[in-house]
Amino acid sequence: MKKRMKVAFSAFTALSILLAGCASGSDKAEEKGKDNTASPVQLSEPGTYPLVTEKETLKIMVRGNPLVENFATNEFTKWYEEKTNVHIEWEVVPEQSMQEKLNLVLASEDYPDVIMGLNITPSQQMIYGTQGAFLPLNDLIEKQGPQTKKLFEDYPDIKSTITALDGNIYALPEINDCYHCSMSQKMWIYEPWLKKLNLEMPTTTDEFYNVLKAFKKQDPNGNGKNDEIPLSISQKSWRSSIDAFLMNSFVYNPIYGSSYKHMYVKDGKIDVAYNKPEWKEGLRYLNKLYSEGLISPESFTQDDNQLIQIGENPDTVLLGASTGGHQGVFTQLMGESGRWSEYKAVPPLKGPNGVQYAPTDTTALTPGSFVITKKAKNPELAMRWADGLYEREHTLRSVYGRPNEEWRDAKEGEIGINGKPAVWFELKSFGTVQNVNWAQTGPAMRTNEFRLSSVANGDDDLEVFLYKETKNKYEPYAPKDVSTVPPLFLTNEQSSEVADLAKTVNDYVDEMIARFVIGDADLDSEWDGYVQQLDAMNLSRFLEIYQTAYDAKSK
Repeated sequence: MKKRMKVAFSAFTALSILLAGCASGSDKAEEKGKDNTASPVQLSEPGTYPLVTEKETLKIMVRGNPLVENFATNEFTKWYEEKTNVHIEWEVVPEQSMQEKLNLVLASEDYPDVIMGLNITPSQQMIYGTQGAFLPLNDLIEKQGPQTKKLFEDYPDIKSTITALDGNIYALPEINDCYHCSMSQKMWIYEPWLKKLNLEMPTTTDEFYNVLKAFKKQDPNGNGKNDEIPLSISQKSWRSSIDAFLMNSFVYNPIYGSSYKHMYVKDGKIDVAYNKPEWKEGLRYLNKLYSEGLISPESFTQDDNQLIQIGENPDTVLLGASTGGHQGVFTQLMGESGRWSEYKAVPPLKGPNGVQYAPTDTTALTPGSFVITKKAKNPELAMRWADGLYEREHTLRSVYGRPNEEWRDAKEGEIGINGKPAVWFELKSFGTVQNVNWAQTGPAMRTNEFRLSSVANGDDDLEVFLYKETKNKYEPYAPKDVSTVPPLFLTNEQSSEVADLAKTVNDYVDEMIARFVIGDADLDSEWDGYVQQLDAMNLSRFLEIYQTAYDAKSK
């Protein structure tokens, strides 16, 4: 399971400092790229293994993954080392502090050969690529990237998406065209409580309010205590902020990509949701839920582990509803309680003015999954090693595990999730801590066709379940008049300017969402001041920068 296209973790807080400490240009980058592309080792022909006769070593800084016990002893790591004859020295960065660590490494120039899985943003790629810290990959792909070249031939949009403004490719992506992730701003509700109270699945904001109120007042868990929590979330979990689902009953509010929160494109123009009158009415609705005790106060402070403890309370069910891309945000996926499967997706709710959006992210990749730094002694070897990860079997092994243990080829007559003849079958559900795969870390090639060609193993199969919930409940409400902002490359100057603007504006919006919902700020008397403050923070310039980048991409 994965959050889709974790498109762009922001490094805004450090950009201005880092820019001040580094000076160079595109000519310098080209020189450094040329100096590093001459590999001192003899590689085998592209597409053949092992890559080298004598074992070589790559130093890779990788994002820690809570589902991977140990990258060094991992079964896929050992298998791929044996196949490629390339040993990896891992530097594992805890996921919670990966952005801070990345900033420190980039500032100090204490680079490994490769940075993998840290989701280097397009802006970072542009800055450090033109400065020579990240090598341009164009020539390396041409010489040593048969799988990458095939990827570009089959999906030319991917190549254009990851190509920087100067024409260079500075990072390889992880391809994960996850259908259910494309509409992941979901609400989940505990279906047994609906049945016990003879309630229908809510379809409007008023009906949802009435359901939450019934959860609070009518003792659906039957223990005679007023301990039910109608709605509780973790702001820190995947697609689960307080506004992610409910605000789309008032105004289009995509939260895909940390740089583009609440930002959208309409009629070719980039705009934001949070200064619109409809946003104000959405906040009024959220404040109503909060003031009547239907949203737990902990929703603004708790992390996902604390929320899961509530969702998996052993004595009795406490949680009525929560938000997130899947039920693992608030319960234990495939856990012993089986509670995860009892929460069903709530379709987008129709708001008082008929607004009913399922925010959609059509970006099928995570940019910045793999960069080769200027410190790499064997850039061609690093490229070949990464290129191999796009091969079908290698992707299956790195993401899922061992053939005939975690997955197998489909048998004749087996049908895929998409209703077509299946290609492969997942034998063990993804999402538990293990040491046989990399659990979606680094380059991989999972197209939509690939994912949906796995055997449909009944509704207890998580992928099948999420596919059906998304197809039946969310796809009908995908927007037709507005779209989510795609990944955009900014120039160094634009990145530097937008860094402070983005942090200032987004931090203020987040603060005021909480204050308006809790009631610490009054919507009627303080809304105009809030909008004026956004103007004073130069929101118009913030939008202008992204509009310029969008127009350049659209040409």
